[in-house]
Amino acid sequence: MNPLYANMPTTIFEHMSALSRETGAINLGQGFPDSNGPEDVIAAAARALSEASNQYPPMPGLASLRQAVADHYRHHHAVDLDWQQEVVVTSGATEALAAAILALVTPGDEVVLIQPMYDAYLPLVLRAGGVPRFVTLQPPEWRITREALEAAFTPKTRLVLLNNPINPSATVVPADDLALLAQFVTAADAVVVSDEVWEHVVFDGRAHQSILGVPGLRDRAVKIGSGGKIFAMTGWKVGWTCAAPAITRVIAKAHQFLTFTTPPNLQAGIAYGLSKEDSYFAAMRADFARSRDRLTDGLTAAGWSVLPSAGTYFLSVDLIASGVHLDDVTFCERLVREFGVAAIPISAFYTEDAVRHVARLCFAKTDATLDAAIPRLALARETLAVAP
Repeated sequence: MNPLYANMPTTIFEHMSALSRETGAINLGQGFPDSNGPEDVIAAAARALSEASNQYPPMPGLASLRQAVADHYRHHHAVDLDWQQEVVVTSGATEALAAAILALVTPGDEVVLIQPMYDAYLPLVLRAGGVPRFVTLQPPEWRITREALEAAFTPKTRLVLLNNPINPSATVVPADDLALLAQFVTAADAVVVSDEVWEHVVFDGRAHQSILGVPGLRDRAVKIGSGGKIFAMTGWKVGWTCAAPAITRVIAKAHQFLTFTTPPNLQAGIAYGLSKEDSYFAAMRADFARSRDRLTDGLTAAGWSVLPSAGTYFLSVDLIASGVHLDDVTFCERLVREFGVAAIPISAFYTEDAVRHVARLCFAKTDATLDAAIPRLALARETLAVAP
């Protein structure tokens, strides 16, 4: 067996969800909403299933979806894309990541990983033969610093992996940090792959800046998007890459030997959804922000120290600042088993013990679910906190 996978543990997301099912706990761990997604997008996919072709669609994706992706980003992010040469549809953002990494990393290349990071990044880099180097962000600011980049970049740096907005820190990378990163990427003659699946889930008037819109990066960046995240239908697994033609061509070659294609009816549904009015996306953000505030207010009233959440489905609590002197893994295990709420330890998003005092909670749930979880979380703090 390949030792990379044979020695790999079950992901923390599946572990905590399994414990949630086993114990009957409220699952605020794994990041999926309680809703089923917009009905009109589902109806568009259903029509395509019965009325359009169910045979292989084009390997790069349906023309209608690739055009819709280009039109969507031209409107929302002022990024001009040639849909025929710069967009490839993939079976979810994770496949997009795999295709990009396998296409762009040659064994021995160094890859800069900015952590906390999605847990698929490191195994994919290692599978491609890349040598990981890490930039470690710290709460509560989670900022990218010049000192950290200077320590991570070397003459062998060929790729950078970025998540923006960042899961799990729930932060939006500031424009100054993106500009700083662009300096290092350009100087190293590297490529940056930006996982932007949370691009529409940003709050409090913030606007997402695409990596393709950062000066100096248009021809050396890969933007990854996700229809499943945009429309809160995580099971659909429809994603895409956007990049300059020379980069897109090699990503497409990797993609053709991964999944080759993605169900055409789901592509049609997402193509329909991307053309929705701005009011849909504004209402979606407002609804998630309201849920964020509902959980934040409940936790704060119970004495929890809640870190700011600028985007994604998540917010985090600082255990030490809340008086809970347990490491995050121990806390999350006790929380699900003793108090009936599943959460995710932030340390799962790091390769070392850089941050062990923060736990992530998903607020993309119904009011009833959040209202049921808050008293349990209040009891957990009351029971586990150490008096000052």
